[in-house]
Amino acid sequence: MLDPKLTGMQNLERLRDSGGKAPLGSLMDFRLVDVGDGFAVFEGNPGAQHYNPAGTVHGGWISSILDSALGCAIHSRLEAGQGYTTVELKINMVRALTDQTGPVTARGAVIHLGRRVATSDARLEDANGRLLAHGSCTCMIL
Repeated sequence: MLDPKLTGMQNLERLRDSGGKAPLGSLMDFRLVDVGDGFAVFEGNPGAQHYNPAGTVHGGWISSILDSALGCAIHSRLEAGQGYTTVELKINMVRALTDQTGPVTARGAVIHLGRRVATSDARLEDANGRLLAHGSCTCMIL
């Protein structure tokens, strides 16, 4: 997994270059496709296996791909040996996702990076750029 001798960016580049799927991404079918200074981009394929009892993609799947983009955006700015943990996550779902939605992209970007607290925001869009959900998070720097 993470190498504490590498910066956050180096660790994320290594993940991206090896296929972009952390264990959760493998389980939920999303992966890191791009990372840079203060941003991270994930692509995913919501499917019927992600459905809730109402017959749409569960909000947990939407929250997970957005949380990954939000957290990794912050992670990209961390020095070697630093870590982080999410202390607050806010997600707004504006359109239902189904197995017909097709591939989606979550783009996260750092808003603020302090010594102890960082914030970021992200958007989840379909292949046509249509907004599906958006969110923000606050992370504690460890």
